[in-house]
Amino acid sequence: MLEYARWKYILVVVVLLLASILALPNLFGYTPAMQFARKDRADIDATAQATVEKFFKEHQIPFTSSSLEDGRLMFRFADVPTQLRARDVVLVDQELNRTYATALSLATRAPAIFGKIGLKPMSLGLDLRGGLYLLYEVDTAGAVAQVLESYEQSVRRVLQNAKIPFTDVVVTRVGDADANNAVRVLLPPGGNAGAALDALSKGMTDLTFDTIQLSSGPAVQGVMSPAQIRERQNYAITKNIETLRNRVNELGVAEPIVQRQGNNRINVQLAGVLNSAEVKDILGKVATLEWRLVDMQNNPAEAAARGRAPLGSKLYTERGTGRPVLLKRDVIITGDSLTDARSAPSQDGPSVAIRLDARGGDEMLKTTSANVGRRMGVVLIEKTTETVMVDGKPTPREVTTQEVISDATIRGVFSNQFNITGLRQSEAQELALLLRAGSLAAPMRVVEERIIGPSVGAENIRSGVIALIVGMVGTYLFMAMYYKVFGLVADAVLLANVVLLTALLSIMGAQLSLPGIAGIILTVGMAVDANVLIYERIREELRLGVSPQAAIKAGFEKAFSAIADSNITTLIAGIVLWVFGTGPIQGFAIVLVLGIFTSMFTALMGSRALLTLMYGGRRKLTHLPI
Repeated sequence: MLEYARWKYILVVVVLLLASILALPNLFGYTPAMQFARKDRADIDATAQATVEKFFKEHQIPFTSSSLEDGRLMFRFADVPTQLRARDVVLVDQELNRTYATALSLATRAPAIFGKIGLKPMSLGLDLRGGLYLLYEVDTAGAVAQVLESYEQSVRRVLQNAKIPFTDVVVTRVGDADANNAVRVLLPPGGNAGAALDALSKGMTDLTFDTIQLSSGPAVQGVMSPAQIRERQNYAITKNIETLRNRVNELGVAEPIVQRQGNNRINVQLAGVLNSAEVKDILGKVATLEWRLVDMQNNPAEAAARGRAPLGSKLYTERGTGRPVLLKRDVIITGDSLTDARSAPSQDGPSVAIRLDARGGDEMLKTTSANVGRRMGVVLIEKTTETVMVDGKPTPREVTTQEVISDATIRGVFSNQFNITGLRQSEAQELALLLRAGSLAAPMRVVEERIIGPSVGAENIRSGVIALIVGMVGTYLFMAMYYKVFGLVADAVLLANVVLLTALLSIMGAQLSLPGIAGIILTVGMAVDANVLIYERIREELRLGVSPQAAIKAGFEKAFSAIADSNITTLIAGIVLWVFGTGPIQGFAIVLVLGIFTSMFTALMGSRALLTLMYGGRRKLTHLPI
């Protein structure tokens, strides 16, 4: 008699039953869809759903269904041309564009009951769904330059508070650095360098200061260490990734991929997105704000004519009019103090409602309390990258635009909540989105861009599915002909393996890409390999004269070590690819690693349970159909 523990039978049945239920939504496929999300991040209700449905009916855009999913509105269409027509009519409607962010995508055809109980199909990657692929290169040198600018402001403030006279504070390069890495204080001839060094050493602990002698006189300089520079560069990339994710979420894009690639690059994959110009403009924009007091003692027109600002002030132009504006050099607060920003109507027209953190609120309260009746300006700083020809070669160049977007009188005391006015509606919405999502820590430029159409994605799906079916059918036929009844058992186990792997990918929310389909096909081959090892061991035992039931038991037990060894080595390689790989490589590795576990389970437990059930209870078994 060949026995198998009852709890193992129960485990196999329960696991396969759950896997079948979890994998079921994948049978219904996908349909072209359009997703609506409110720009203020509020949930869409049934009234808004009825309004959009009426809009599509008025423009004769047929849709198969509409549903509310996680506070977002999803419309499904019969084909891609209808989906694109829907996008076109929505883009030209100002009212819908003011309220909603839209994105093209693919939606499951599975009944709504699956979504209500939390069952979803595998999400499709960029190569299967179509969309936008962007590879950004982060200007890490620009990130260091930004922190040096903040050090420059801090040095000026420390020296002014200590009442130590100085000629100027400049950012410069010291040693064999590739870019600026130091802040230098120029002192007047005969200046007290020791007092300046003592004040800066106590007031700024981030830098190590020392005194130097220049031809113009004494000076004090602080140099960033290589460790500080590396830390700032890593921070810039990490911060940019976080900001890009926030901006993608604000745009309403479903299931984005934003991840680091290499030392200074960021990989962005937006499945279902086809309006690439608008998305690139929002994602790559470096925008932040500065609040400064207006210099009311000097004439900005005279400063513009001279081409330089008076000492202690900076010269700007007003956005839209080009009017010169003089602002104090000292910054009250920056965009780093923002906790929220919303586009909101006001008595003075479109505005952005600002909310500051505690530190920013305290600074604003102190400034407005002491300066009621004076004017305060808001500076919008935007950094973009443009390509210029240098020596006949296209070369990226950073362009910084600093404009005053608001210049108003302080009429009362306020702290952490106030409004920025003087903007157009579209400007207010975009500025609120950028500020709410956070500013980029360093400029970026697109080094690679690919747009994959939805028709290409559909063709990829068909090709991948055909390859999977052909591979499995060929494997099934070989196993059935070569191992007879045992081959049919192996075929059933292989099918269970694919179902189990599909269920795991669905419940984990992993994205399926073309390399992932290749991983599934490889998993089928690995599962076959395990069964072949077991069956060949059973054949050897039968040739040695062992009874059929004992041969089955010995086949599983003696083949285990060989199966485990081969799968462990593959598992190590898969984990390395998963941890260090990006994009398609990581997608392949995820399927490979999960497939190893499902193959081991189905080959060692599922196959043994089924064979024991078929032959374990036979008392006069003399032959095995293998």
